[in-house]
Amino acid sequence: MPSTSEVLKAYGQAWLEQDEAKRRELLNFAWADNGLYQDPSAEALGREALIKHIGGMHDQQPGARVELTSGHSEHHGRIQFNWQFVNPDGEVVIRGVDFGTLDNDGRLREIVGFFGPPPEL
Repeated sequence: MPSTSEVLKAYGQAWLEQDEAKRRELLNFAWADNGLYQDPSAEALGREALIKHIGGMHDQQPGARVELTSGHSEHHGRIQFNWQFVNPDGEVVIRGVDFGTLDNDGRLREIVGFFGPPPEL
């Protein structure tokens, strides 16, 4: 079984990968067959849907990228890590945090992403 660090490295590389076949290979390693991805603007159920969602980001904003910007916290099969969206000019447009769960085989089963910092009281 791969380590969570290895899984997250492959997941992060999948977000950077423009080639669909290479992205699929990375997500075969990192993403459960029926994994669920959600953020405020999208939902993708299943590995193929996530492969297409990431490809759509590359199609809509060529040269943009999503980068993991932290290590991860993990307990009881749940994880948390930070990321940022960088536009083609290299400007950080938004930062966010993802929370997720791991499948029994160590792959990602669910990621729920939030944009920006939590709102103030």
